[in-house]
Amino acid sequence: MSTYSIKGKGWRYDFTLAGQRYTEAWFPTKRKAKDAEAAKRKEINEPPPQESLETQNPTDMEFLELANRRLDHVKARNSHQHYQDYRSMVRRWVQRWKGLYCNQITPEMIEEFVLDRAKVSHYTANKEIRSLRATFNFGKKKKLFTFNPVEGIDFLPEDGKTRYVPPPEDIDKVMAEADQDTQDYLWTIRDTMARVNEINQLTWDDVNLKSEHVVLYTRKKKGSHLTPRSVPMTDRLYKVLSRRYSEMDPNKPWVFWHTYWSSKTGKKCEGPYGRRKRLMDGLCKKAGVRCFQFHALRHSAASLMESRNIPIGSIQRILGHSSRMTTEIYLHQIAQADRHAIKVLEQSDSGDFLTHESHTDGKSSLTQSP
Repeated sequence: MSTYSIKGKGWRYDFTLAGQRYTEAWFPTKRKAKDAEAAKRKEINEPPPQESLETQNPTDMEFLELANRRLDHVKARNSHQHYQDYRSMVRRWVQRWKGLYCNQITPEMIEEFVLDRAKVSHYTANKEIRSLRATFNFGKKKKLFTFNPVEGIDFLPEDGKTRYVPPPEDIDKVMAEADQDTQDYLWTIRDTMARVNEINQLTWDDVNLKSEHVVLYTRKKKGSHLTPRSVPMTDRLYKVLSRRYSEMDPNKPWVFWHTYWSSKTGKKCEGPYGRRKRLMDGLCKKAGVRCFQFHALRHSAASLMESRNIPIGSIQRILGHSSRMTTEIYLHQIAQADRHAIKVLEQSDSGDFLTHESHTDGKSSLTQSP
């Protein structure tokens, strides 16, 4: 008997089909128990129709669509410089994996791509790994798919290198080769110790000639809000910005801007500068000095301040760093304490050090060698 009752509890069905038992309790009447049993038998004997591939795998999408979504995300939440760098990488990825769905991109494909980029440098390859991993994690977080093929891909070893910081005389040589507008641009970067994208986005609303300071905006963390910081002007910067203000076009809000051809609109446009990658290469070549980029001006100014015993806290605030450890990377001058430590070692090598001499009572004392 497949349906039965237990006093004080109710009815239940209990049957075995193809060696498997099916049971459910407690129903208030025998009829309800039989109806539930019939529904269960029908479910077993008539399985749902086979799902299509699209229904079976609803959490997937074309890689091109993922890349475009992530690009929009980065553009809205990160600096223009970061967006430009990321867009360059996306173009390489799409060229390689266009037409594939995300779940069709395997760890082996990622590994092959990374090794190919390693021919440029291990630093370049590792940057691609970080960005690809962030892109797929973005898709997983949005529940667009469940698999990240970059997980488990190891970073390549990188040799640590000290960043080249140009000496002041090389900076002066480069300045001498620049036109007036470019000189103004470079001195503004140097004297504010700003990131180049901060100066590119600098507007006259951010310049206060009366109190002699400029307001720069940066993101402390990726995806965070822009955080302002005030940087006092040097006398040189005050003269540069005062002159530019007297000559400014009232219709242009930017301190530095240019006319350029837009591939999107097919027209000439006016707006702030972008990356300007080739500018420093050309100037350094003309000046006959070792090539350096805009960021080296920032390092140079920080190192100069440290050599003049400016407190690291002040340097950190001007640079806009949230971490003291980040600021220390910028300080390339050898600290006075380190120089003193080496002097002590030098004196020790010459015999000018402390040694132990025994007393007659068996105790020892510290004395200086002759």
